[in-house]
Amino acid sequence: MDDKTVVLNAGLVNYDGRVDYHQIGSEVMVYDETSEDQILERVEGFTIVVTKEMKLPGHIIRRFPDSVRMICEAGTGFNNIDLDAAREKGIAVCNIPAYSSDRVAHTAILLMLSLASSLQKQIRMLEQGNHDNFRKHLMVDHVEVNAKTLGVVGYGNIAKQIIRVAQAMSMNILVNTRSARDDVNGIHFTTLEEVLEKSDFVSLNCPLNESTRHMINAETLAMMKPSAYLINTARGALIDEAALIQALNDGVIAGAGLDVQEVEPLDDASPLYAMDNVIVTPHIGWRGLETRQRLVSMIGDNIRAFVSGNPINRVDIVE
Repeated sequence: MDDKTVVLNAGLVNYDGRVDYHQIGSEVMVYDETSEDQILERVEGFTIVVTKEMKLPGHIIRRFPDSVRMICEAGTGFNNIDLDAAREKGIAVCNIPAYSSDRVAHTAILLMLSLASSLQKQIRMLEQGNHDNFRKHLMVDHVEVNAKTLGVVGYGNIAKQIIRVAQAMSMNILVNTRSARDDVNGIHFTTLEEVLEKSDFVSLNCPLNESTRHMINAETLAMMKPSAYLINTARGALIDEAALIQALNDGVIAGAGLDVQEVEPLDDASPLYAMDNVIVTPHIGWRGLETRQRLVSMIGDNIRAFVSGNPINRVDIVE
């Protein structure tokens, strides 16, 4: 089997020209972006199709030419690809797990520490020429994270890295995950309700699917402490954004750190931009240079493994 590869939206990863997709195979065609009506024409004659967070609906995949044997999602989440349609066509689907675990975990910790220090408020005061934090006394909330409780929803690679750093900062750990687990290494596995009710910080680190979409909504936000902060570095649609904005305005929770939003890019009119108790970042968790270079290298690993008859990181196989 050949490794003739087309990359449909390389610009999402190689936005600064510092990542080389041509290393992933012996014959690679690279497009910075591709609209839905261009997909079928561009995959014609190729064996491998590489996309990044690009919607590949069933009605498109079912019309893929017979030459296409594998779709590689250039990331961890693959909810954008219709797996049923790929199975019908006999097309393997793989992803790139764990390429950004450290970097995303560090982003979650960054957001948590920034919220604990009211960093957003402090920066805005400086922008306004307000130096009261320096000349009077500290005018903003500033709390320790040690001895606080971090609640983590999910227990994958990123979640485990967040927990490792949090434990180094002497935080208590609660985890909610799909599978029942015994407590281990100071981690208490429990229900989502207990995680929300008892945590000072809640970090979302689970995949987006029909059972997790809007898992954080008006009802679940009301379970949290008024002093608690919500951190999301996973998928924006885990949160009902309108309900979150209302909860933030009403003081239901203290604040939020959002590296992902329900619709990306976040609308210019979103009130989240202007809230002092919210930090929004443009999905930076996976965008470090080294992270993106690692991602492309691992795409090449996936392709070589598939072509050699020993595919790895398959996500289309029903167990």
